[in-house]
Amino acid sequence: MKKICVYCGSSSGKGDAYLVAADKLADALVSRGLELVYGGASIGIMGALASAVMERGGSVIGIMPQALMRREIGNDHLTELQVVDSMHERKAAMADQSDGFIALPGGMGTFEELFEILTWAQLGFHNKPVGLLNIDGYYDHLIQFLDHAVEQGLLRQQHRDLLRVQQDPGTLLDNFLSEPAPLLDIWIERTSQL
Repeated sequence: MKKICVYCGSSSGKGDAYLVAADKLADALVSRGLELVYGGASIGIMGALASAVMERGGSVIGIMPQALMRREIGNDHLTELQVVDSMHERKAAMADQSDGFIALPGGMGTFEELFEILTWAQLGFHNKPVGLLNIDGYYDHLIQFLDHAVEQGLLRQQHRDLLRVQQDPGTLLDNFLSEPAPLLDIWIERTSQL
């Protein structure tokens, strides 16, 4: 495992808990020699995480769609900033270049990215670990909802278990490094059309 993709907010959220968590995750990544792959923004939790990794001497790959670069939120203080044509291309590049995925608190984009990468794991497109950093209970209701979906028979327990939940970044990364993701049956090749 060499590169971890982190999904998180382009806003900072209320208070400083989420920014503190980004700083702790940066420390955990760099101390384990793991490179950060993220959405390339210079603002919010995303920008704070990237800056903290760079300040510690770590390596950061940002992947940003051209349309967002025009809005001047791209971070040009990274090891590498890749500019792509679309959001779809961005997400595919982030997935392809990463060995594991973590979601910090965020909004719609973070939710969408997290659930897409979990769906890809469920379908067998990848067998990379996926984790959620539940900072100050931010994701409590989401976790409860996933458990409810299992209880209602609409989500299999083995697919629910694909999402590893922790509060501490170091614990989550150590779990990634010590326990590989389960191998699931491949339903369809990722490059195939549905």
